[in-house]
Amino acid sequence: METPRKARRSGGRAARVAARTAPLEAAKRPVWPGIPGGQYSPLSETEVARVHAAALDALEQIGMAKAPPSGVDILTGAGCALGLDGRIRIPRTLVAEMLEKAAKTVILPARDPQFDIELSGRRVHFGTAGAAVSIVDSQTGAYRDSTTQDLYDAARLVQTLDNVHFFQRPLVCRDAKDNFALDFNTLYASLAGTTKHIGTSFIEAENLDGCLKLIHAVAGGQEAFRARPFVSNTNTFVVPPMTFAEESCQVLEGAVRAGMPVLLLSAGQAGATAPAPLATAVVQAVAEVLAGVVYVNAISPGHPAIFGTWPFVSDLRTGSMSGGSGEQALLTAACAQMHRFYGLPGGAAAGMTDAKLPDMQAGWEQAISNVMAGLAGLNMVYESVGMHASLLGFSMESLVLGNDMLGQVQRCVRGIEVTEENTSIEVMKSVCLDGPGHYLGAEQTLRIMQSEYIYPALANRSSPKEWVEKGRPILLDSARARVREVLAQDGHQFAPDLQAQLEAAFDLIPLKRIHEGL
Repeated sequence: METPRKARRSGGRAARVAARTAPLEAAKRPVWPGIPGGQYSPLSETEVARVHAAALDALEQIGMAKAPPSGVDILTGAGCALGLDGRIRIPRTLVAEMLEKAAKTVILPARDPQFDIELSGRRVHFGTAGAAVSIVDSQTGAYRDSTTQDLYDAARLVQTLDNVHFFQRPLVCRDAKDNFALDFNTLYASLAGTTKHIGTSFIEAENLDGCLKLIHAVAGGQEAFRARPFVSNTNTFVVPPMTFAEESCQVLEGAVRAGMPVLLLSAGQAGATAPAPLATAVVQAVAEVLAGVVYVNAISPGHPAIFGTWPFVSDLRTGSMSGGSGEQALLTAACAQMHRFYGLPGGAAAGMTDAKLPDMQAGWEQAISNVMAGLAGLNMVYESVGMHASLLGFSMESLVLGNDMLGQVQRCVRGIEVTEENTSIEVMKSVCLDGPGHYLGAEQTLRIMQSEYIYPALANRSSPKEWVEKGRPILLDSARARVREVLAQDGHQFAPDLQAQLEAAFDLIPLKRIHEGL
């Protein structure tokens, strides 16, 4: 019989193609959340020790200004000194004591446990963040005010992106009528759009209680949330240089007491609110966040907190921020090295771009800083996708394109595994001495082509001839199509009964669950 052999070959190939195009099991994927980084260290051990010593000197000699009365009580009760100038000075011995108490591993739960994040060692995770006030229309180049609907749509997109591991609010809901409505609907839109871990901020301490009611309703009760706190507080508790933000400190105290993980965020701008030398900018950021470590652990020893050194860069010709610069990439990598030095979970910003649109400038600026942050072993890489115009604009298309970029970044972070099995020359001998002289059909090639190599979802790798035959597709067009595809589906993450309960109990900004004609 002549046909079976051909049929078997054809059917076997079809089965292999189907297997290769099907979604991979998590254990077989080429990249995954928490790949260990740390291969790159911009600072020597001596330089790290020098930064640490300078930060301790700053806390002892300069101290922190403008602690709220409750913060003064907490910090002086722990062993800090309140000077006649009103500044809180922190002894280096107290810093050492609180570093011992601080949590060395932090679990950031998600509503869907498959998205839980473990922050420890050099495990790297990428996500969104920021406070963009505008949405970028990549087709027209126009910027418009961002809305609650935009935040919800961004969360729905993130839910579908494998390489974006957490969702921290990347834009401001400018349609909110007041500060409470802003905090509340930011939280609502984020939770409604994704079941990944969510980070958010609270403008005023008085807003926290109302927002906790929403969180507890979603969690199924206060104790359920405390057991699995799927929302963390991004807390800019300092106003650099070396000054506490009083309102944010009060939020910090409330969040800690509510069992909410906190990101201790210092965001000085080198040359403006932080010293111009990159090394001293790191010193100031480290000193300020160490003050936060003392603050949090004086309230609740071992509370889950992220060491959030986020120094930014100024273009010293104009004073404007330059988030896409090489200096920014270096600052972020150095901060990653400092959190590794302390053995604390750490986070900083990378992936920002000064470009106004998703273009070539955006591509190189986003990729360079994300790769350096990942290779430096930064646990939480914030603002890694979607952020344009030095954090003033957010692009949906850039978000989905960034998923491809982060896949490549994570593959770089994963590196090359050199084992006895994958350095064996037996396959080489078979191909070269007995086989066809190439590896295209080798069993080893087919077996590892999915687990060893990552393939982009949108980026085009076809030949020029194939590209022409396909109508010369433009990358941004593919990104727009993907955004339309996702937002044309109902990606709402609340069950109907919970949604009805929330609508009855709270004043929610309405969200359009399906977009038509985007």
